Amino acid sequence: MDVLGILSSTASFILDPTTMAYALAGLGLAVHFGFAGLLNMGMAGFMALGAYGYAIGILTFGLPWYLAAFVGIGASIVFALILGIPTLRLRGDYLAIVTIAAAEIIRLFLLTSAFVDVTGSADGLSGFNGPGGTVTNPIAGAGGFNDSNPIPDGEYGFPPFLDDERTWYLRIVGGIILAVGVYFVWRLVNSPWGRVIKGIREDEEAVRSLGKNVFAYKMQALIIGGVFGALGGLMLAFSTNVNSGVYVTSLTFFLWTALLLGGAATVFGPLVGSAIFWVLQAFLGLLFPALAKAGLLPFDSIQAAQIRFILIGVALVLLVVFRPQGIFGNKKELTFVK
Repeated sequence: MDVLGILSSTASFILDPTTMAYALAGLGLAVHFGFAGLLNMGMAGFMALGAYGYAIGILTFGLPWYLAAFVGIGASIVFALILGIPTLRLRGDYLAIVTIAAAEIIRLFLLTSAFVDVTGSADGLSGFNGPGGTVTNPIAGAGGFNDSNPIPDGEYGFPPFLDDERTWYLRIVGGIILAVGVYFVWRLVNSPWGRVIKGIREDEEAVRSLGKNVFAYKMQALIIGGVFGALGGLMLAFSTNVNSGVYVTSLTFFLWTALLLGGAATVFGPLVGSAIFWVLQAFLGLLFPALAKAGLLPFDSIQAAQIRFILIGVALVLLVVFRPQGIFGNKKELTFVK
């Protein structure tokens, strides 16, 4: 069993674009739930719209990648408005059920064969990031994300962070977006607006009695968090093809695990939680198949790889029971532990 290889591959996930995508979407969930008290279980829908909006903007409308990114962000804003107008008066479990259903509606809409020429149906979309993919749409010709890479060809860094120019470009862009996002959320939640949404989380009737428009503040929080979800979807689209099979309900549950691990009512919690979550998942995903191949587990490598999901589920239950505030969170800020 190659222990050093497993550790090296695991460490590389600390700066993986997927980790950054989860951190961005986790920031959105922190705005929704940690600060505004909105139990959103449909973040996968916002991520799907961000990714598909970006890909469709390039493939269908021939937009350059930076303008196509705004198509994905705009789609998430429209979705937040459509979702929020009839549902933000719901609370707790009812809102969670509606948001799960809304995310599934988005996924099934993207999966349907009726719009196969635009969404790709079950095959998804590819070729929108530049060379290396197949573009079948005749008007698609705008430069993709990879075409804008200014880094010369070659490998850079050091093990386990020795990668080609494409991966480093993703990391740099993702790091900049994440840093700006963290600063924005930090300033936002420490502003008068942030104090209002924290008050709504604790007791919205008291905030309403002070003359504040609770519905408007909730809608603003839903839109802002949804934009961060779309940015997470964009990061995934920058690094791989877009397929509806990625944006399933389990994606939202993974995001919740990362959020609760770092701390729901914190700004930096989603970053640390996402890094720990992906490092552990990568480590266990490599360790158990290696143990199975070595004959130390009574499973084949495919079955052994699934054990990590069982452990993640158990860890999430234990986390909610024994440390619901997460690593950096303050237990007094979470209404569900009162």
